Amino acid sequence: MDQHEATSDIRNFIYFGRKDETSKKNDSIDSNNDQIPSRLKERILDMVGKEVLREKTPTLQELEYTLQSALSQESKIDSLNRKTRLQQPLPDASLNPKFSKGGMSLPIIGQLIQSGYIKEDPRWLTFKGFTQIGGKILNDLMLSLKKDEFGLHESNSLGNGSVILDTTRKYEIGNDIKLLNVPVSLLNTVERLTRHRMSLGLPLQITLDDFEEYETISDVKVAVVYCIDLSSTMRYSAMYGKMSRIEAAKRALWGIVLLNRKFFPMDSIYLVGFGALASKIHPNDIPYLKTFEPGADLLHYTNYQAAFRLASKLLQKNSALNKRIVMITDGHPSACFIDNKSEYDKIISERPHSYFYTPESDVIDYVKTNLFMNLDVKPNKLVYLCYRYKQVDQYIGEKTISEAKKCHRLGIDIDTVMISEDDSLLGYINALEKVVRGRSYYLNPENIDRVLLSDYLHKKKLIMS
Repeated sequence: MDQHEATSDIRNFIYFGRKDETSKKNDSIDSNNDQIPSRLKERILDMVGKEVLREKTPTLQELEYTLQSALSQESKIDSLNRKTRLQQPLPDASLNPKFSKGGMSLPIIGQLIQSGYIKEDPRWLTFKGFTQIGGKILNDLMLSLKKDEFGLHESNSLGNGSVILDTTRKYEIGNDIKLLNVPVSLLNTVERLTRHRMSLGLPLQITLDDFEEYETISDVKVAVVYCIDLSSTMRYSAMYGKMSRIEAAKRALWGIVLLNRKFFPMDSIYLVGFGALASKIHPNDIPYLKTFEPGADLLHYTNYQAAFRLASKLLQKNSALNKRIVMITDGHPSACFIDNKSEYDKIISERPHSYFYTPESDVIDYVKTNLFMNLDVKPNKLVYLCYRYKQVDQYIGEKTISEAKKCHRLGIDIDTVMISEDDSLLGYINALEKVVRGRSYYLNPENIDRVLLSDYLHKKKLIMS
């Protein structure tokens, strides 16, 4: 996917909706319960957002220590530079005695719990916290895209379309009569008769000029599955940044989910996490996604085929005409399914020492309990594992492309985002995309949030055009 293509001509989009009273209410969920001074809240939520995205989610005690340390350091810097100081001390733990755990007072955590941003749970971010922090991520992304003339798919061009607006216009002969605004049309008749001093009576003498119809805009239902690689190498940091590949990908998906909920509610966004096997991911679990541990089990391999199959299942149940899979990965496929005995026999005859894998029930239960994922696997389903350094095993490569072709025949577009500093494997990705007429990105993880967001907006623009 050419990055230049994703930055071209998005002029009919607008960036932000109008701040009416409804949106103000939605943007300030339970704002009356906030116990944190507004001057501290922005900084605290920024830090909470960074901490929850880490590969190892911190406990509430660890989060408290991090927040206290960071705010204390900021206070010292502000004092030394004679800049704005914190006008109010951090909340005293004694003011919130009920927010104490294991004998350790949690003053900032107590305020966050009381304000509804977090809860005492392993997945401690509440829906309000997820929405507020995700909104900040989205706002930051939109501001950076705005400099490059990006926007949202709300069109200023009105006409015949699928979304009915509250505004009206004069009726034109030939338009769908079901879009008539009857009350406004009748009012026009009364006003016209009164203006010409004509008598009012039933039946009203309605003329064609009295008719008004609701305006519409063209909108398109889109269903997208974002497949995020959870193989062990995704935990590596970018070459020129502190954020790991998995953290950068989670931040990007968090922003996309909030964008979808706020501006594209008719679209369907699905998330699939995959290693050697795949699982559907609930959007609110994005911050807690973890890579599979190498050595402990064999889920840390990369099975594109598993991701394609699960994504295809999800999309076939959706009625949207425009369906798409976006693969987010940092490496080549190193696993595939063995669907029948003939395939198994073929591999064994050519590679007698090949390794096959079926996850045990305790592994599946562990992933469900600790990683919050239900692996999409049938009993005794074999997975063929073969990792080759900077190469793709021929059999796995062929099976992966064959699965991509199946998706393509079902009308599903496939694009791939390769987040890595090593371009040695880009050849295989380009070959796959050529077969399914898709696009591929190759980019540094530091850019993935802006690229994915602009790609989503650009795709919507192309469909509407």
